[in-house]
Amino acid sequence: MKKIFSLFVSAVLLAGMFSSAMAADREHTLKVYNWADYIDEDVLKSFPDWYKQMTGEEVNIIYQTFDINESMLTEIEVGQEDYDVICPSEYIIERMLKAGLLKKIQKDIIPDSLRYFDNVAPFAVDKFNQMSETENVSDYTVGYMWGTTGFIYNPKFVSGDELNSWGAILDPKFEGKIYMKDAFRDVYSVIILYAYRDEIAAGTVTRDELVKNITPERIARVEEVLLAAKPNVAGWEVDFGKEEMTKGKTWMNLSWSGDAQWAIEEAKEVGVELEYIVPDEGSNVWFDGWCIPKYAKNEKAASWFINYMCIPENAIKNMEFIGYVSVIATPEVLEWVEDEEIEETADLTYFFGEGAEAVHANQVLYADKSVIDRCALMHDAGNMNEELIKMWNRVKGDNLSGTMLLVVVVVLILLIAFVVMQFVNKRNRQKLQRKRK
Repeated sequence: MKKIFSLFVSAVLLAGMFSSAMAADREHTLKVYNWADYIDEDVLKSFPDWYKQMTGEEVNIIYQTFDINESMLTEIEVGQEDYDVICPSEYIIERMLKAGLLKKIQKDIIPDSLRYFDNVAPFAVDKFNQMSETENVSDYTVGYMWGTTGFIYNPKFVSGDELNSWGAILDPKFEGKIYMKDAFRDVYSVIILYAYRDEIAAGTVTRDELVKNITPERIARVEEVLLAAKPNVAGWEVDFGKEEMTKGKTWMNLSWSGDAQWAIEEAKEVGVELEYIVPDEGSNVWFDGWCIPKYAKNEKAASWFINYMCIPENAIKNMEFIGYVSVIATPEVLEWVEDEEIEETADLTYFFGEGAEAVHANQVLYADKSVIDRCALMHDAGNMNEELIKMWNRVKGDNLSGTMLLVVVVVLILLIAFVVMQFVNKRNRQKLQRKRK
């Protein structure tokens, strides 16, 4: 599927570039910049026809992808690229808003009967509005996907009871058995809840305050925990950890809920059982959202595109394709979420409202209200960003974990053995040739 989608994106990109070059008309070109494999191809492909039906105007799509938030931000902030729609994560949205790098979405140009922005769950709207004390964040961004951070784990090796706390990463029995997400903000924002668990229990500090207000003292306490856990870390990963879990090669992976769902489904195909848990101390709740950046040239089509992504049918298609959870909370989505084959029920009133008190839902994707109540929104670190990066570099360091070191040693031995054998074989061939002469 990913290869097909990559080919499709390339085709759309080339077609869009060709059309743009021929017409030199940005008024009828929409430049979308999104994460890779983060939209259903049919939804993307159908937008130009839908847009023409709604507005009577033609539009061509130039669709490009990025792999990390910071590279996307640099292209806009430094390169002043004229993307019309981007899909950054919450802390980048917050940073861009502070820096004046976002334009307001033109919601007023869309008739009330065709306006789908209100399909976004009030839960998501409230979280987004925590990003600014001076601006109505909903004027600048509309949510897309969201989720939590927790542990993917293999119940063959570890029980859920052993992972009820983030402190599990300190347990000596897990030496060399943990993959950690190489994402310092995500890791910091959950480990800080463990480091200050006593203060949270005593009511002297809240999860939201801990995650939002980053101080040198708090960074130091998180660093202390991570350094103590380092012998247990088999590797720091961006994307391969979930794949290693599907092969049964490691016991647990600190990861995102969407990746957990992907891993669980993939592992099931090869007979490996995986589960997902959010520890009792709580977690972060993360979001990606659609925005119109400062240098956009086609704000009209961009606004219609963001509106189009809020149509329930499109939200469902996108969820089915990428495996993450949309912020759209309509009856159609609730019906799609309901699965009578799932025995346990979840309280999803925080998301869908009244009538969703006991939904037979996949709780990896739609966590129960009791879990969400323990989650805080991740924020931009501001002037403490550099200190977080320094802490992360100190934690990771140049030292390898025992497992990784063993792998490196074995590889070096095999390489040396190969070189020696090549040398010996060459000498033997030379001797044989001399004898023949």
